[in-house]
Amino acid sequence: MEAASFFDLFWYNIQQTTLLELIAVLFGLLSVWYSKKVNILVFPTGIVSVLIYMYITFFAKLYADMFINFVYFVMSVYGWYHWTHPRQGMEERPVSFANRLQNLIGILVTIVLFVAMRFILMNYTDSNVPTIDALTTAIFMTGMWLMAIKKVENWIYWIIGDIISVPLYFYKGLVFTSFQFFVFLIIAVAGYLAWSKAARHVS
Repeated sequence: MEAASFFDLFWYNIQQTTLLELIAVLFGLLSVWYSKKVNILVFPTGIVSVLIYMYITFFAKLYADMFINFVYFVMSVYGWYHWTHPRQGMEERPVSFANRLQNLIGILVTIVLFVAMRFILMNYTDSNVPTIDALTTAIFMTGMWLMAIKKVENWIYWIIGDIISVPLYFYKGLVFTSFQFFVFLIIAVAGYLAWSKAARHVS
């Protein structure tokens, strides 16, 4: 893409950005920031963002992303409960590294989700990016599960998914959402480092 065309598209996308998308981006950024800080506010701020994005992604024909935002909502409720109900004798659930079984489950679940969602998107929807949409959705769903159970490896999934999502959302005309995922990427790297340090301290 030529430089002039790129900036023309960028400016056009900014002009088309809605207040609703800006609100969703703001709460999404807050949620990831609170996640990095291992702060319980990750969940209420995240819930606001994902509910708005369920609406936005439906009209952008990102159906797998719409579904993942519903899953985010469910997992946020689960994570909120999980974080505030530690094991007996603990003040709060500590950050820790995933064990071998959890890592294996994460990889297998990602593959199965990708294959299943790609099949559905290609055969039952009018999505024009079924492969990438399914891939990011599968990656983020696994990341959300690992975050809910406070495993350091959740950040690896977020980093990979963020790298893919930046150009995807820009292509779809959601320029501020694309920028949001770029910021997510930076925070995710910082989050991985912070959670790794916390997990080593606990162990």
